[in-house]
Amino acid sequence: MSNPLQVVVIGNGMVGHHFVTQLLHEAPDAHITVIGGEPRPAYDRVHLSGYFDGLSAADLALVSRDEYKAQGIDAIFGDPVAHIVTAKQTHQPHVVTEAGRTFNFDKLVIATGSYPFVPPIPGADNAYCFEYRTIDDLGAIKNAAQGATTGAVVGGGLLGLEAANALRCLGLEAHVVEFAPGLMNVQLDQGGSAMLRREIESLGVHVHTERNTKRIVQGNQTRLSMEFADETELSVDLVIFSAGIRPHDAIAAAAGLNIGPRGGIEVDNFCRTSDGDIYAIGECALWGGRIFGLVAPGYRMAETVAHHLAGTTSMFTGADMSTKLKLLGVDVGSIGDTQSASEGATAYTFADENNNVYKRVITDSSGKHLLGAVLVGDCSDYDILHQMHVNDIELNMDPNSLVVPQVEGAAPTLGAGMLPDSATICSCHNVTKGAIVQCIDAGAQSLGEVKQQTAASSGCGGCAALLKNVVDTELAERGIEVNNNLCEHFALTRQELFDIVRVKEIKSFNELLAQHGQGLGCDVCKPAVASMFASLWNEHILADQHRGLQDTNDLYLGNLQKNGTYSVVPRVAGGEITPAKLIALGEIAQEFDLYTKITGGQRIDLFGAEMHELPKIWRKLVDAGFETGHAYGKAMRTVKSCVGDSWCRYGVQDSVGMAILIENRYKGLRSPHKIKLAVSGCTRECAEAQSKDVGIIATEKGWNLYVCGNGGMRPRHADLFAVDLDDATLIRYIDRFMMFYVRTADRLQRTSVWLENMEGGLPYLQSVIIDDVLNIGADLEQQMAHLIDSYACEWKATIEDPQKLKKFVHFVNDDDADTGVRFVRERGQKKPAPSKIKLKEVS
Repeated sequence: MSNPLQVVVIGNGMVGHHFVTQLLHEAPDAHITVIGGEPRPAYDRVHLSGYFDGLSAADLALVSRDEYKAQGIDAIFGDPVAHIVTAKQTHQPHVVTEAGRTFNFDKLVIATGSYPFVPPIPGADNAYCFEYRTIDDLGAIKNAAQGATTGAVVGGGLLGLEAANALRCLGLEAHVVEFAPGLMNVQLDQGGSAMLRREIESLGVHVHTERNTKRIVQGNQTRLSMEFADETELSVDLVIFSAGIRPHDAIAAAAGLNIGPRGGIEVDNFCRTSDGDIYAIGECALWGGRIFGLVAPGYRMAETVAHHLAGTTSMFTGADMSTKLKLLGVDVGSIGDTQSASEGATAYTFADENNNVYKRVITDSSGKHLLGAVLVGDCSDYDILHQMHVNDIELNMDPNSLVVPQVEGAAPTLGAGMLPDSATICSCHNVTKGAIVQCIDAGAQSLGEVKQQTAASSGCGGCAALLKNVVDTELAERGIEVNNNLCEHFALTRQELFDIVRVKEIKSFNELLAQHGQGLGCDVCKPAVASMFASLWNEHILADQHRGLQDTNDLYLGNLQKNGTYSVVPRVAGGEITPAKLIALGEIAQEFDLYTKITGGQRIDLFGAEMHELPKIWRKLVDAGFETGHAYGKAMRTVKSCVGDSWCRYGVQDSVGMAILIENRYKGLRSPHKIKLAVSGCTRECAEAQSKDVGIIATEKGWNLYVCGNGGMRPRHADLFAVDLDDATLIRYIDRFMMFYVRTADRLQRTSVWLENMEGGLPYLQSVIIDDVLNIGADLEQQMAHLIDSYACEWKATIEDPQKLKKFVHFVNDDDADTGVRFVRERGQKKPAPSKIKLKEVS
């Protein structure tokens, strides 16, 4: 039996990790050793700036040590490779780490990436000067921002603008210093760069172009002073260098591998270096005289090497460097030739300075083929233009219509049927239309199944809309109906049914069923319709006409627990509670022997109440000034908050006051799924607002609004929706957002999934809520006002109604308690007794 192929990988960034996953698939018998210079395994550098929005190192992680170990991979971190000893130098090629450890290899893959270029400026080594590359870099910047007010970024490229956004997130006044005449000169033309500058400066970021930094010295009123060649100065507290990258090629050069004149390890179409047993991939590799600074080309290189080591034919032949970005909230798109460099090229330009939108498309001399495009402020057509470019699809329209949709012929359209099977839909994971078609032919019948099986749209997510278009088109061509019906009793989607109930003002299930359904209804449609009635008319859910529609939790206004008892969860708005109410909770819990737990939502849950006890407990709670917390319903649950500027020395707004206002405004709101909110008093984010359906973070100028986060089974970071809002605007946007979600989401769909499935994504949602493009803003606000005005505590109304109280009994003919409920004691409180039932193994 032959020995397994020994493969050593130097570097564990995104590209290095992608190679490992690909090789595991292509050559599962290979023995892989990963040596990473950083002290942690691979993490997501594309979304690294999210670290300042609340993402932790764990959130960004792509893999763990335990996962590598479970896959049989030897992984070493924090001990970088110091030397490569090639086959020309020894009979057994190997690498040596800085700690002196030696690892033999048959094949070596160098994925060392790049490092930030720091110009040779006197003073650049000051303790308050930083690079912007790793999690440790960001941690150091975050620490230095404490007590600082102003920061500058040297470099106006992609990473420089990301760094400027990080400074804003930390609450600092941000400056961008760029040597060239414009921002993002590699990706944008002059007009696009100018429009991007206008938009960024409108957000409060100061841009200084054509500035040559001569030295950095100690400041007078600030920590540092940047002195420029034109004899001007800029006073700042910290400086971040993001002026480009350089390939990490030193160990390759020392090993005698061929290096390009300006750096980079030279590779061929198989990504082999000048030593046939050594490969280089990612930003350290020089292919065709070019270094590719995006992750997607690095992934293609990684796949090429994995295939080559497995004995299959695959070559790297370059990469499309088109990209779509959001920088400081500004949409930026760059496709192909952005400078009209091709002979005979014709450019078509549109600039709307009122709305800060710039579009430029470049065609060949015939006007039939798209060579490139620049988009700033509006990237809604990016997917279409990108596919036209990379697949060389002949334009069937006036090129002017590509930039000015008002021209007759309307906006550019491109049906999925026009794309060839070779068209790349997801560039992050190299998923083609053909791969999606094969997936559907193999049995996938939904967008979710395609995503799961191909990994499409699981990277940056920029292809989500196009992916849905392709999947829906392919399913339709096969006669597969994408059935969104609520259930067998209603041949309508939840949204369609909601609109019918709203427009026709239907208030009973029987009436709705008679007019628009069939049969008797089921456990799917009854609770869904009950939720619609509650969201629209706010009638008590235990009213006679609604009681039979509720699920178990709503039926008894409490969460059913594992032993048949219920939880009691009073509302504690914003987490603020008086000592008197705390005492009341303690006395009630003690009287009824309830298990008490302080939750992550800043309230106190009481567990172990039997059904017949619920009205008695709630009568005492209501008398003590409490209301129901709706923990049992698909409704607005909690608004978490920090202590804000009332107590915290970092707070800049009254987060507690805002949290209480918000919670009291939306309490009782019924929705397709539960809704959680949070308010943080500063960017330190102690309330974890960016993991909530609605998150609010204080700024010096007002509030930043985040939407559609989820901290549940599938966590999702909330998206920044609007910045520096005053109180009235913040409330108006939340009113509209909440009601639009209630109207349009599917049954049991969280806001996170709702947004992910929404055509047009976040920009479309912003256009509906902020710009009111559907002209429904006033209607949404009016509906919310009705719910607020008609709110009543469901438990207070219940204990005041003798007919409703009759339902809280275990037996219809007896008032006795349920003798089957058993408890045990643990840590001074009761808990459900463990079940004695054991499953018998069947042979």
